[in-house]
Amino acid sequence: MNMKEDKPLISFIITYYNLPVQMLLECIDSILALSLRPFEREIIIIDDGSDQSPINDLMRYGDDIIYVRQKNGGVSVARNKGMDIATGTYIQFVDGDDQLITAPYEQCLDIVRYQQNVDMVLFDFSPDAHVETIPESVLPVNGSTYMRNNNIHGAAWGYLFRQTIRGELVFTPHIQYGEDEEFTAQLLLRAETIYPLKAKAYLYHNHEASVTHQNDPISKQKRLDDSFNIIKSLNSTTDKLAHTDRLAMQRRIAQLTMDYIYNIIVMTRSPKELDQRVKSLYENGLFPLPDQSYTTKYKWFRRMTNSKLGMKVLLYTLPHIKHER
Repeated sequence: MNMKEDKPLISFIITYYNLPVQMLLECIDSILALSLRPFEREIIIIDDGSDQSPINDLMRYGDDIIYVRQKNGGVSVARNKGMDIATGTYIQFVDGDDQLITAPYEQCLDIVRYQQNVDMVLFDFSPDAHVETIPESVLPVNGSTYMRNNNIHGAAWGYLFRQTIRGELVFTPHIQYGEDEEFTAQLLLRAETIYPLKAKAYLYHNHEASVTHQNDPISKQKRLDDSFNIIKSLNSTTDKLAHTDRLAMQRRIAQLTMDYIYNIIVMTRSPKELDQRVKSLYENGLFPLPDQSYTTKYKWFRRMTNSKLGMKVLLYTLPHIKHER
């Protein structure tokens, strides 16, 4: 792949908000550790209105970074700002408290460097930086085919993508939980050539300060409301999709709906809450779950949710069962 010095290969968009500065520095250092030459990378830090700016600690990086501070608007607004600024051929999102793992991420770089017309490279994550790096030989597939045959992980940091394929697609502002899901599913359908790697190339820190650990009643309700709105939003797109893309999106919607019902049960443990929210799913044509053989787990869950007895069993058993990723 020819790389011109006037256009970076990858723009790394780091979102930052009220995190320990050391985490942000380690995040930046993990990007600088990659084999990219200075003109091949663009590191954009969007400070989403932190109480204290980390600018003094960032001075050491000089021209290696672009720092933008904005009024707090949430991670969706911050990522959209980053995409507005980005000039790279590809975009990689990184949360400011996470890092890229050098050796496995180099496999992703090799694909965009040496393969033709790559739209996306998917990869896995790990809570541990010491992971085994196994060379992979992966055949490309289009996004629609991949979604029809796999349960995807929606996290926006779980892939790098060619900037031109997103068109006008952006993250929906004011969604605090699961904002990635709406963006990722639609982006995948726009990708003609993706490489789904198993490489654990992203170091994910699931710490107590994370938004997913907010367990107060208001946060729980907001998380459930956001999930429901994302599912409705994705469902509203299906009528405009070609047949194969519609099937792909329907699978993703079914998966998200299953996760939503699961979260209603484990987060509220309330028969009344479950009944009200499932009723809303039904009114929007999202329940019962589609009669499809996506996975064994899906088939089992669908059967259980199709009866009052099954729902009652789920209500009293799921909170005591560890949820798989």
